[in-house]
Amino acid sequence: MDTLVAALIMGMVQGLTEFLPVSSSGHLILAPYLLGPYLPGMRDPFITSLEFSVMLHIGTLIALLLYFRSDWLRLIPAFAAAVRDRSLDGDPDRRLAALLAVATVPALVIGFLLHDLENSIREVGPVAVTLVIGAAILWLAERTGTLRRMALDLSFAQALAIGGAQAVALIPGISRSGISISAGLFAGLRREEAARFSFLMATPITAAAAAYELLTVIRGEGIPVQVAPLAAGLIASFVFGVIAISGLLRFLRTRSTDVFIAYRVILAAAVLILWLG
Repeated sequence: MDTLVAALIMGMVQGLTEFLPVSSSGHLILAPYLLGPYLPGMRDPFITSLEFSVMLHIGTLIALLLYFRSDWLRLIPAFAAAVRDRSLDGDPDRRLAALLAVATVPALVIGFLLHDLENSIREVGPVAVTLVIGAAILWLAERTGTLRRMALDLSFAQALAIGGAQAVALIPGISRSGISISAGLFAGLRREEAARFSFLMATPITAAAAAYELLTVIRGEGIPVQVAPLAAGLIASFVFGVIAISGLLRFLRTRSTDVFIAYRVILAAAVLILWLG
């Protein structure tokens, strides 16, 4: 039962922090450290494994696909048409699909080459440091971006740069959504538009990571899967993922990301005090 409760908590953490600019990978490392003394299930090897963390992305992937289903039903045929005709033909859906395709390339390539990086940086102290680094980047982006442009105004070079920034999120604590939203703000995007582009860009990357982990499980590699905790975690990550996506997009229409910057710094300070103490 403790393991099931722990899986639910981890799923909730994944669903919320995957889309809020606070680092899901960092929180999935910190949660067992902070809650382990009170809930033994949080120290279960399956719950603390990278495999479980990656598989929780299936829940958030479904949340992405469901929330942005109308966008993908336009963008996928538009991309196919652009490839077939070798032309964007002045179509905004073709252009957005092409921008997203370009932005996806760096994360796919770097993720393939450095997929073991996240597993090698799963210590509490370094995560606290990278939380602060990510907060500093987001703070700077908030104060230097023009916050006026739409995603369709991006150049392909800027889309590539945003995709390159997303690849940095392999380092736990940086935050995929945080770094890609920051890159969007640096490029002059409106806050909500930067988040929306970030979420659309994350869909194929999340799908690739989840597919890779499923293949590992099918091959019998890695840690043995516990079916009930995995199912509980997936359901929780899906439900709270949908809540986080809709909540953040509404929030950023009228507010800045400063609350998330403050949260990251406060959490990092608290963790460092506990870790060093």
